[in-house]
Amino acid sequence: MALKVLILGVNGFIGNSLTQAILEQKDWEIYGMDMNNDKLETCLGNPRFHFVEGDITVNREWIEYHIKKCDVVLPLVAIATPATYVTDPLRVFELDFEANLDIVRKCVRYKRRVLFPSTSEVYGMSADTPFNEETSHLVLGPIHKQRWIYSCSKQLMDRVIYAYGKEGLPFTLFRPFNWIGPKLDNILEPKEGSSRVLTQFLGNILRGKDIQLVDGGNQRRSFTYIDDGVDALLRIIENRDGCADGRIFNIGNPANDCSIKELADALVTLVRSYPRYAALADQVKVVAVNSKEYYGEGYQDILTRVPSIENARNYLGWEPRTDLTTALKKTLDYHLDRPSQELQ
Repeated sequence: MALKVLILGVNGFIGNSLTQAILEQKDWEIYGMDMNNDKLETCLGNPRFHFVEGDITVNREWIEYHIKKCDVVLPLVAIATPATYVTDPLRVFELDFEANLDIVRKCVRYKRRVLFPSTSEVYGMSADTPFNEETSHLVLGPIHKQRWIYSCSKQLMDRVIYAYGKEGLPFTLFRPFNWIGPKLDNILEPKEGSSRVLTQFLGNILRGKDIQLVDGGNQRRSFTYIDDGVDALLRIIENRDGCADGRIFNIGNPANDCSIKELADALVTLVRSYPRYAALADQVKVVAVNSKEYYGEGYQDILTRVPSIENARNYLGWEPRTDLTTALKKTLDYHLDRPSQELQ
């Protein structure tokens, strides 16, 4: 019988891309919940995709029924924008930890396999290069730096799931390292800090606003194209010979390590190659801003974030394939080379 996969947060960046890949490459059935379906236009109507509009904090009976019904559960609902970590930390905790804990406990009750999206942020300010899933210390800042509530919430979920695993819960933890690609965020969301860095910068270019580099943009990130990340997830879900059971995987591209300033410069250069938007790219200024002014007092950042991907190589046979320039170009093609209500 075909595998039955439950995806909560199915309209999100990872959820919609994973759903499309499953429908194109596998014979699995997908049951998905989200509060919107605007990113699922290519999936709706497929007989193997069953979508319901709902909220994981409200529609608990539906979720429990489908956890019992499905083979694999991916609870992808989370707040993942640094501005919110600072301005609304309790909301981050309630959704990212409390709501997901309820889902995990239902997986325990029905002995269903859970694949949980941890985060590269759990490593915090670890001095290791690269970050290793088995040996790196997880180093967070002081309590008054509220940015760390996201990392702390995710880390505690990792620890709870691992502890349940010792009691028999089948699980895999995966840690995305700055996945980018089409449908990441709304590129024209006007509020600074409301999107992740790539879509924030692209949106600023298209609105004719300066690109603001927090503390000069010297922070480095390892950007990973969404198709590479989804390829890893398909291997984890398939789980040949139990290769992913009870394991933690960094899913990132160490070769795409670059500074935020380098990302901004590369993005401006690439946008210039689209005739319709070249003038906007020529006009944009890249300026440095203080993190306290941009995010507030509760912000703190990590200078480096490079993954070890030996676990993914050894157990999943996975390797990232998309270099940073290609990843940026594919993302820009999606947003700039097609008619889009976003750009009207």
